[in-house]
Amino acid sequence: MRRPHRPGWPRPPRGAALWPYLLVTPTVLGGVLLLGYPFVRNLLISFQQYGMGELIRGDADFVGLDNYRTVLTDPEFWEVVRRTFWWTLVNVVLIMVIGTLVALMMQRLGRRMRILVTTGLVLAWASPVIATTTVFQWLFASRLGVVNWVLVRLGFESFEGYSWLADGPAAFTVMVLLVVWQSVPFAAITLHSALLTVPAELYESARLDGAGGWRIFGSVTLPLLRPIFGLVLCLEVIWVFRCFAQIWAVTKGGPGEATTTLPVYAYRVAQSLHRYDLGAAVSTLTVLLLVAVLIAYFRQMLRQEADR
Repeated sequence: MRRPHRPGWPRPPRGAALWPYLLVTPTVLGGVLLLGYPFVRNLLISFQQYGMGELIRGDADFVGLDNYRTVLTDPEFWEVVRRTFWWTLVNVVLIMVIGTLVALMMQRLGRRMRILVTTGLVLAWASPVIATTTVFQWLFASRLGVVNWVLVRLGFESFEGYSWLADGPAAFTVMVLLVVWQSVPFAAITLHSALLTVPAELYESARLDGAGGWRIFGSVTLPLLRPIFGLVLCLEVIWVFRCFAQIWAVTKGGPGEATTTLPVYAYRVAQSLHRYDLGAAVSTLTVLLLVAVLIAYFRQMLRQEADR
């Protein structure tokens, strides 16, 4: 319903209501072009027979759901799905726990030390992915790596010349450390900013009632900041689930299949086998799985909010 104009109030200029929409139009159009078109094109290819020949000729025949049947009946695909969910769970849990602890620590630091820690987090967060990945490759190098050198000096002689990337569990651990290192700064800075919005009077009242640090966090901080925690959790799930550049640059999904997640699997199928149709089908299924996980989480979060 249109709000009536009150006498004495300045009348808004004509077209003012459209101004916010005009401001966001470039962003929306850019998002549609950069994200919408590739997704639609990928979806189209997943219903076609699209190999190297079709890529060169530029034409392709529709095969319906044949590509999806091929992928879904492949035991390797389900093994990769299981590994991807395990990869996401381990990384997100570590990111959220460490990010929360760092945010709580920053809340208790003095001004100068807090600025120093925040600067370090921002620099780690702003570092290019490939640059950070290269540093981790140097750290865990078998012969000249700093990690092996330190472990040997501490008395662990078995790590002399140890190849981290040649062993499946070790390579998986290195990749987890890399992704956690790159992701914790965002979580910590965001959660710290949210902690600053909690009134100090609530903490003082809880301490007067005899509550300890963990009780205050569980009864005061977490309920007030539940939406922020939920938002950070969703963003980290998306970030980790679709992680590709780090894994491909360091291990290419190896050794064996130890670090092969769905994005890496889709790329390997498309590039190594030149089956772009199967790669597109895997990519589409990856998006659907991620959407299903987020929908389930949002439903659970909304149910908890309704019960409060």
